[in-house]
Amino acid sequence: MSIVYTMTVPHPPLIIPEVGHGEEHGIQKTVDSYHAVMKKAASYHPDTVIIISPHSTMYADYIHISPGKKAHGDFGSFRAGQVKISCNYDEEFVEHLCQLCDTHNISAGTLGGMRALDHGTMIPLYFLQRYDTDFKVVRIGISGLAYLEHYRLGQMINQTAEDLGRKVVIIASGDLSHKLKEDGPYGFAKEGPEFDQEVMTYLRTADFYKLLTFDYDFCESAAECGLRSFQIMAGALDGKDVSPHQYSYEGPFGVGYGVCDFEVGPEDQERLLGKKLEKHDEDVLKDIRAHEDPYVRLARATVESYIKAHKLPLVSDDLPEDMTNRKAGVFVSLHINGQLRGCIGTFKPTEKNIAVEIMHNAVSACSRDPRFNEVRPLELPHIVYSVDVLGEIEKIDDISELDPQKYGVIVSHNEKRGLLLPRLPGVSTVLEQIDIARRKAGMYDDEPCDFYRFEVVRHV
Repeated sequence: MSIVYTMTVPHPPLIIPEVGHGEEHGIQKTVDSYHAVMKKAASYHPDTVIIISPHSTMYADYIHISPGKKAHGDFGSFRAGQVKISCNYDEEFVEHLCQLCDTHNISAGTLGGMRALDHGTMIPLYFLQRYDTDFKVVRIGISGLAYLEHYRLGQMINQTAEDLGRKVVIIASGDLSHKLKEDGPYGFAKEGPEFDQEVMTYLRTADFYKLLTFDYDFCESAAECGLRSFQIMAGALDGKDVSPHQYSYEGPFGVGYGVCDFEVGPEDQERLLGKKLEKHDEDVLKDIRAHEDPYVRLARATVESYIKAHKLPLVSDDLPEDMTNRKAGVFVSLHINGQLRGCIGTFKPTEKNIAVEIMHNAVSACSRDPRFNEVRPLELPHIVYSVDVLGEIEKIDDISELDPQKYGVIVSHNEKRGLLLPRLPGVSTVLEQIDIARRKAGMYDDEPCDFYRFEVVRHV
């Protein structure tokens, strides 16, 4: 026994009639698709149902697997507290899965404790339990780790199913883009419909390699929800022939809802993607390193020297004159797998030149950003760097003079100050830019403040 059937489903709360109060008819194709895939899942009489939810416990660098004997939840936060869901956990499966993750150095397990069921888990259970209740559940979250790490966890899920002789159904719960319409709850971004079209194409053709090679910034701009859930599911199907089928796709409320399923066939050596994906990630990083300019090379050399030996590197004699003869504020940003890993900067120069400013802020970004622990040596090969050199800071009288693609913003009131760089993924409007800067400054929503803008030269 092993994986017998998998699916990708969305989790809009209004699909529950007691929550939607009729609005669920606006996504009737999704409702009908839900019933179809859950009936089929029940027909397999699974021993264990794996539910992967983006709304379960989530960490930046650790994939949470829910511990305990059972869990409960309700839709009280959606004004339908009378709708209650409960399930029994497959403790043996969880224990074996965690052991495999530990053996294979996958950052996943039960650390973090128990938590009530989230809606990304409850909505699939709401439908499935109408057709079958004789199964146990394993609930898994997602993380900020690389796509490949989620895929590898999926491989361990399949191995656990085989080792324990379980008949397993996997439900990958996740919406698509949240930015499909201007009048939607999250607004519009051109990447939204592009993301949905690509994901649905890759799902209905079972092209899991392309599903795992999305650009991280593109996905963030699309405000996607379920991609990593789908990637874990794909990993569980590594090396297997699958028959995909798309049931529906809808997005009338500004969020994409897609339903697909995958009937599992025999082994297929052509679909062993793990090594291919590792090579892809290595090639991407090599290409980035090959095109780094002197500003970024200095930031990287500084971080690597500081983390490995707690000292600064020797500065090359052939740095551009702009780095050695000019002063400016500088921000150094570190990313791993598209996720921020540290960012510290100075909006006015504090050192004798830009080169020293870069080195000072690179050390701070890797070791003193209060949002993160110090960078570990094992992370160094995976860090992508950028260096922003700030131009003149000018006070403005009206926010109409801002443009998040051209200008960074500083908000200031008394001792409070917040800065946000321009051209950040997921920040497409002035109001979004100001809101984030205010939160960084610790300001109340209605607190008065002065606005400043600046341009940057970004080095990557």
